[in-house]
Amino acid sequence: MTDEPRRSRRRGQGELEALVLSALREADGPVSAGWVQERLGEDLAYTTVITILTRLLAKGAVTRERAGRSFVWTPASDQAGLAAHKMRKVLDGQSDREAVLASFVTSLEPDDERLLRDLLEQARGERED
Repeated sequence: MTDEPRRSRRRGQGELEALVLSALREADGPVSAGWVQERLGEDLAYTTVITILTRLLAKGAVTRERAGRSFVWTPASDQAGLAAHKMRKVLDGQSDREAVLASFVTSLEPDDERLLRDLLEQARGERED
């Protein structure tokens, strides 16, 4: 047994945001920050939950609407939509889009490349309709 104070482990980048988003996805509808705080079941300050929700709002990952004097929060999309949003944001931040896309496509596994081709063909067909 040691006399050192117990230290909480430091979370990885984005881990708390992922936990908050996961809690929001499990909700039956829009929920308060207090609900999220309670749902996570951790020793998180209410202000920390508000900070994370506000950051997610700025990233377009959640929406909020006024409910009395407070807000209720909802995920903006499912996990696939959020991942697509992140990928688009990374691409938009690059000056040489062609190089980024070429590097991405050449790094795909054959099954993923085939899936991407099929999805592009499907999207092309929908635009022509």
